[in-house]
Amino acid sequence: MVAPPHREGGQAQYIEYTMTPGCHNRQINSVLNYLRENLAESHNIDKLAKKVSMSRSTFTRHFKKETGMTLVNWLINERLLYSKDLLEESSLSIEQIAELCGFKNTTSFRQYFKKRYQVSPNTWRKTFA
Repeated sequence: MVAPPHREGGQAQYIEYTMTPGCHNRQINSVLNYLRENLAESHNIDKLAKKVSMSRSTFTRHFKKETGMTLVNWLINERLLYSKDLLEESSLSIEQIAELCGFKNTTSFRQYFKKRYQVSPNTWRKTFA
């Protein structure tokens, strides 16, 4: 299938990123559920590994095997997906959304969002709200 990389009027194509809700490893699944419920918090590999009684290296290896990503990349992805939903469905400010999604500051949120979706959070909200 061939599709143009841009829509009429210069608007970029938007591709939905979907993540599988779970994985085969129950321990990693419990961590994923915990992380999704606590996206706003700061997370540490050592504490997460301890939570599921694994060493850091074992946890890291199993996490990457099950998700296909490092913990940091997985968190960024989930935070961006959540932020996109908040932009579309709420009237919260960009600052509030960045905080709720676990970004340390609004600048980093805007940078990650623009890198992933090629538009600013405000533009996304105007387009899809």
